[in-house]
Amino acid sequence: MDGTGGPPLCFPNINSSCRRLLRPHSETAVLYTLLAFVSLLTVTLNLLVIISISHFRQLHTPTNALLLSLAVSDLVVGLLVMPIEGLRYMETCWLLGRLMCALTPYVSYCLLSASLGHMVLISIDRYLAICEPLLYSSKITLTDVKILICLCWACSLLYNGCILIGHLGRPDRFSSCHGECVVVISHISGIVDLFITFVGPCTVMVVLYLRVFVVAVSQVRVIRMQTAATSVSAAPTAKRSERKAARTLGVVIVVFLMCFCPYYYPAFVGEDTSTSLSYFAVLSWIMLLNSCVNPLIYALFYPWFRKAIQLICTLRILQPHSRQVKVL
Repeated sequence: MDGTGGPPLCFPNINSSCRRLLRPHSETAVLYTLLAFVSLLTVTLNLLVIISISHFRQLHTPTNALLLSLAVSDLVVGLLVMPIEGLRYMETCWLLGRLMCALTPYVSYCLLSASLGHMVLISIDRYLAICEPLLYSSKITLTDVKILICLCWACSLLYNGCILIGHLGRPDRFSSCHGECVVVISHISGIVDLFITFVGPCTVMVVLYLRVFVVAVSQVRVIRMQTAATSVSAAPTAKRSERKAARTLGVVIVVFLMCFCPYYYPAFVGEDTSTSLSYFAVLSWIMLLNSCVNPLIYALFYPWFRKAIQLICTLRILQPHSRQVKVL
């Protein structure tokens, strides 16, 4: 037992235990309630996205396959990462043991990289759909996109295994006491990671979407000219639904960048990226909340998602032939 009169130990029976930061019971209750609400909301909304796209045949498109995989990533964030990170920062002790200390950061980093990869694939998808409509409709298949999704996940698993290989081997090497789980990525590794998983992909996304915006504007002008003179043949243009999808997914990408930019602040200012930084919890939770925001954007901008939710909540998807229902 701790007889110093100071804060209680995380593990009272271990002399080398870290000390626990006590919070008022009312504050703890509010924080746990908020954590449970955000985690449950994230899981529920992304589960609705997964069920919608998986169930209705009309939604089995290359673009929606990317959204489905992204929703799986966001669901895992809400189901595992949010509760574990919430427990870490509210208890101020690592209570899950050495193995979980090794695996939890690895899973979190893999989900981060996979989400970023999906955003790049979505940007390429929208670029081809708007700027190369004939190529997109004839060459881009659902099978091709599924292969790219698998490659995205495989690269994320391999890359983060290399970045965190030291932590996976010795998860307690930066811990100063028992009941602490500290992940440190050196400044050099952080800079490399910054360019590989943020600057490079973000540059690709911004350039492609600027191109999509310019082409979409010109296509609207062409359509107006066709309306004024229907006898004049014009170059093929993307469908109105494709342009609307590009706008919606553009919002998704902008919100994604807003949530993920703060996470790379330590690398920008030349510090090691460490979970022991006083402000790291804020950066981490801004990033994690993006997993809850994505399906909210779909609900605001996609009529098919709202209609699918209605069919799911009223259990009409259990009816025969419900997979063929038109939701678009």
